[in-house]
Amino acid sequence: MEIIKDLFYYIKERKKFLLAPVIIVLLLLGILIVIGGGSSIAPFIYTLF
Repeated sequence: MEIIKDLFYYIKERKKFLLAPVIIVLLLLGILIVIGGGSSIAPFIYTLF
């Protein structure tokens, strides 16, 4: 979690706000993959891709 905090601090400090949507989308996709890997909703997630 330290990496995520450092990344958001970098965005805030350097005023690189264009990176925020990219990071948020990547985090959401990662969460979707982790949740869909071993659950009953996996077949529904696989049809999206």
